[in-house]
Amino acid sequence: MNEFVLVFHKDHRVSEVPTSEEEIQMNLKVWHDWFRSLAAQDKLAIPIQFWDPLGKVLKPDNVVTEGPYSEIGKSIDGLIVVKAVDYIEAKEIANECPVLELGGTVEIRMVN
Repeated sequence: MNEFVLVFHKDHRVSEVPTSEEEIQMNLKVWHDWFRSLAAQDKLAIPIQFWDPLGKVLKPDNVVTEGPYSEIGKSIDGLIVVKAVDYIEAKEIANECPVLELGGTVEIRMVN
């Protein structure tokens, strides 16, 4: 069994952002249900780690910008490490990722 990093990307200039508390809770439930499903199948290589969505970006010459997507609108919305036999199985896992329904993408990388 191999490990793969699934990196969730969204373009915040074009992606719909949940605005009401109800939409936010529904969105979180979809993600949590997906994570629980992966855990139940023993597909998670490490526990889910949540992080601050705002963040900062350090650039050359000690320049710090607010938010990871301040210039280009894109950001990493999260990542998980899953267990899969190969890229085909990792893609099948990624295909169920909720970010795809939100206009985002999933980057798949094998851990060496």
